[in-house]
Amino acid sequence: MQHTLQEYIPQKAISKIIALLNHDNLTVKVKQERKTRHGDYKSLPNGKHQITINSNLNTYRFLITLIHEIAHFESYKSYGRLIKPHGIEWKSTFQHLMLPFLNPEIFPSELLPLLARHFKNPKASSDTDANLALALKQFDEPNDKTYIFEVSFGSTFKLYNGRVFKRGNKRVKRYECIEVKTGRLYLFNPNAEVELLKDFNE
Repeated sequence: MQHTLQEYIPQKAISKIIALLNHDNLTVKVKQERKTRHGDYKSLPNGKHQITINSNLNTYRFLITLIHEIAHFESYKSYGRLIKPHGIEWKSTFQHLMLPFLNPEIFPSELLPLLARHFKNPKASSDTDANLALALKQFDEPNDKTYIFEVSFGSTFKLYNGRVFKRGNKRVKRYECIEVKTGRLYLFNPNAEVELLKDFNE
């Protein structure tokens, strides 16, 4: 377990994570990238519990995602299966588990104020926090993805599933985008990752 995880999380976080994962019935598996999620937690039919995390995450996003999923395990264990997946029990558990990691030995100093703000009221996904998501992105391996808010009005972009959209107006928080093939209107979060199409012709 330790040998596997030390490849994915900050060195100074390893001992704390090992302590959190010290349950006979809890296992962590590292998976290939899944486009719709960074990780997940599930209770298995045999009474054991499993957490999976995407292997392509940078070390800081991997650590946040791992503790997010451990918080699901701990909150269900403490409060039962009837609680909401991202309700107050999970939020308080996530805050409690994350606090010892919020220090400059583990996270870069420029991330700490954003993390402190985020964990006052953690959301179901850190991706919904545009400022934090953008700050975390700078630690990713270089890729050809960009964020919706970086796409200029009228430009076209492609999703991972190949669907092509044109960026429209910004609403209060999200962006209107028209699917080129169908003409249907969709709303995108500002930090949705897309591939910009520079030479697209309808």
